[in-house]
Amino acid sequence: MNPILVKAQQAQLRKDLPNFRPGDTVRVNVILKEADGEKEKERVQAFEGVVMQRRGQLAGASFTVRRVTFGIGVERIFPLHSPTISSIDVVHQGRVRRAKLNYLRGRKGKAARIKRVGRTEATTAPVAAVAAE
Repeated sequence: MNPILVKAQQAQLRKDLPNFRPGDTVRVNVILKEADGEKEKERVQAFEGVVMQRRGQLAGASFTVRRVTFGIGVERIFPLHSPTISSIDVVHQGRVRRAKLNYLRGRKGKAARIKRVGRTEATTAPVAAVAAE
């Protein structure tokens, strides 16, 4: 990519994003604007599901989140650095061996589970302290 474009897009990137990968379960808090007559209200709505993929780079990066609601799979693509995203919380991390989890679309129930793994430093530090005692 052109270094001038990279420098221009660096200013538009968000700094408050957590590290998450495909297979992780995340809660994306999205700011929605509702129109009640003449006045406009804003509210935050959570969308929780499994990260299916991440794509793009810099300001053009996006990620896909899938959740199953009432037996129907719903996928949403979020721009990573969008101002409409209030926050992204990692609920728990999963262990997968692929970067794109499109195979989850064809699975239901227990077959669609992803193995949970604790990769964060926050969970490993107290365990080491307890084992030392």
